[in-house]
Amino acid sequence: MKSAVETLNPTRVRLTVEVPFEELKDSLDAAYKKINQQVTVKGFRKGKIPARVIDQRFGRGAVLEEAVNDALPKFYTDAVNEAELNPLGQPEVDITELKDGETLNFTAEVDIRPSIEIPDYSGIEVEVDAIEVTDEDVEKSVEQLRERFASTSPVERAAADGDVLTLDLQAKVDGEILEDGVADGVSYTIGSGELLDGIDEAVKGLEAGGEATFTSELKGGSAAGKEAEVTVKVSQVAARELPELDDDFAQLASEFDTLEELQADSRKRLANMKQYDQATQAQERVLDKLLELVEVPVPEKLLEDEINTRKHNLEHHQLGQMGLDLEKYLELQGKTAEEFETETREAAVKGIKTQFVLDELVKQEKLNVSQEELTEHLMRRAASSGMSPDQFAQAVVEQGQVPLLVGEVARGKALAAVVEKATVKDTNGEIVDLDDEEDEETEADATEAADAEKADDKAEEKTEG
Repeated sequence: MKSAVETLNPTRVRLTVEVPFEELKDSLDAAYKKINQQVTVKGFRKGKIPARVIDQRFGRGAVLEEAVNDALPKFYTDAVNEAELNPLGQPEVDITELKDGETLNFTAEVDIRPSIEIPDYSGIEVEVDAIEVTDEDVEKSVEQLRERFASTSPVERAAADGDVLTLDLQAKVDGEILEDGVADGVSYTIGSGELLDGIDEAVKGLEAGGEATFTSELKGGSAAGKEAEVTVKVSQVAARELPELDDDFAQLASEFDTLEELQADSRKRLANMKQYDQATQAQERVLDKLLELVEVPVPEKLLEDEINTRKHNLEHHQLGQMGLDLEKYLELQGKTAEEFETETREAAVKGIKTQFVLDELVKQEKLNVSQEELTEHLMRRAASSGMSPDQFAQAVVEQGQVPLLVGEVARGKALAAVVEKATVKDTNGEIVDLDDEEDEETEADATEAADAEKADDKAEEKTEG
């Protein structure tokens, strides 16, 4: 076999391959054997039909077609390996010549991973937000915790802002009650914005037993996006009562004995959260600077596939779960279809460039992924997917996605290596030490999760009591 490579552009090549006919022997034998098992010829046992009889009865062309289809993937792979190419996606193959007993010639056009040169990136400098936790931030955090421990008690008066109502709802479209448009015993806090537009105005001022009708666009269900006539009946009005901000509240809502200790912990926790945001911001800005330094051609076919994948995931997964279509989503976002197309293309381009650059850095820096690192990454991905680690790991293995996870970890290490060499300053001009912050944040995440769990347990105990 002989092969040659023609570069069509920085991301696409054409392979020209010449295969001597004798190299098709194994595939021809396999073709005769396969046809033997599929056909019946009177006078011959199945599987024992001579090759000459198959040629006469079914044509030599059918055998050659079967043999070539079997052999092409191997010859293509051999040509790719010989040229040391990194193909992306499936090739476009064209058989240019097939002479029985003489030769097989074909061409294969395919996108390839471009050759990238990574310049010195040690001089990258970025600015990030300074970590500042104000008294107002602490007050808001404690107030949110206080809201979680609010209690309710029925009242005999008209409903007002902040009250918790028990409602019966009925929605009609074009005068017909929707099958999924009836709900009884719905709990709703006035002002929360969790149900339908216009409901606050409808229920305010109503007492238990009161009823009102209003028009609203349905957010989900079988008639999502349509205007509906909604009848709402109030069966109970309950006032929310917040616990006093004192040491008793601190003991109720946390492991602390005093309100002062609770406030100090809230300040520390907010600082840790801002440190995490700062580290994330640093990574994003360092990556942007790195991409500015590197010339990265993007294969057009790969880009179109990535754009289509992003659109598909948005429309059929994310929006579908929210009961929205793309048109309604764009309306809520205040974007035109053209703006959406532009943003999606820009995001896809950046995603592809990021992967190419970081993969090149992995190779350049000779970064490896340990089993421990892969396991930690798998645990994080499992948590974000809502699956148990065992379930997620099984799914990854069954779908052959282990190499994808390894690539994600390796690219993360490559970006971390770039960030480590970059100069990161906050808006106050102070140098930011991201290593220390990441370590502290890891510990803070665990502490915060444990504290939140304790608070939820106490809140449940109070409700049950």
